[in-house]
Amino acid sequence: MLTVIQIQNLQPRAKPDKVSDAEGLFILVQPKGSLLWRLKYRIDGRETKLALGKYRTSA
Repeated sequence: MLTVIQIQNLQPRAKPDKVSDAEGLFILVQPKGSLLWRLKYRIDGRETKLALGKYRTSA
């Protein structure tokens, strides 16, 4: 499972990068630096992804 420190240390790359957490949950690191929560799951054998929102750091 990802920790807060691991998430905050993620660096953007030229292409979007997936960093897995657990049970299909992952963070999508966008080239401009956005961190987006996504969930990958299957229904009747079809893979689907659900956007859960942005990762926000507390100030």
